[in-house]
Amino acid sequence: MYKIYINENILELKDAEDIEKGKHADNAMLAPYGGKKKLLLSYVDMLEKSNKFRHVVLYDRKVKQLWKDFKSLFEIIEAGGGVVRNEKNEILFIYRKGVWDLPKGKKEKNEKKRVTAVREVEEETGISNVSIHKKIVVSYHMFRLKSAKRAIKKTHWYAMSAANQVLIPQAKEHITKASWKKSEFIYKSDVVIYNSIVNIVEEYMRKEDVLGIKL
Repeated sequence: MYKIYINENILELKDAEDIEKGKHADNAMLAPYGGKKKLLLSYVDMLEKSNKFRHVVLYDRKVKQLWKDFKSLFEIIEAGGGVVRNEKNEILFIYRKGVWDLPKGKKEKNEKKRVTAVREVEEETGISNVSIHKKIVVSYHMFRLKSAKRAIKKTHWYAMSAANQVLIPQAKEHITKASWKKSEFIYKSDVVIYNSIVNIVEEYMRKEDVLGIKL
């Protein structure tokens, strides 16, 4: 299964067998793929330009080929980020352009993914002495390049830990706050946060006991 965030909407690519077994969100729109790439773009257009359907599931018996076809339509930008926990069991968030997020950024040429993740966390929050543990998940997010061409940001998320310390948000990246928050922060009604970030934090919490975190 592959989940791609398009604005705040979701496009999932799944195996037809999972659909037959009922392994899908109840509120999702289900549609067979059929092998036509233009069909993929029509669903991308719909999710990008409208909120009529918030969750679409495309399925096929050859889901790996479906994923290959989908990726061929976009430039793939590799990135890395982290869910950082301190000794108070708080998670490090950033606030950028009116939305709460997790620190992450683009991978540099020939840079290892784990190095990218730690570097971006440190640069965006001013934190130091970060320990990196196991990978949590890989997320996919569609966005527009400056050329207006669509691209997919493929972000490798890692569990990290660091001591509570003074934070310095990276102003040049339009980050106005960096703050330690309890995990339940993501569910507060007055908090503006990306759905993808909520899902990443939830995945972290599900796997926390096996991620090898040492404070």
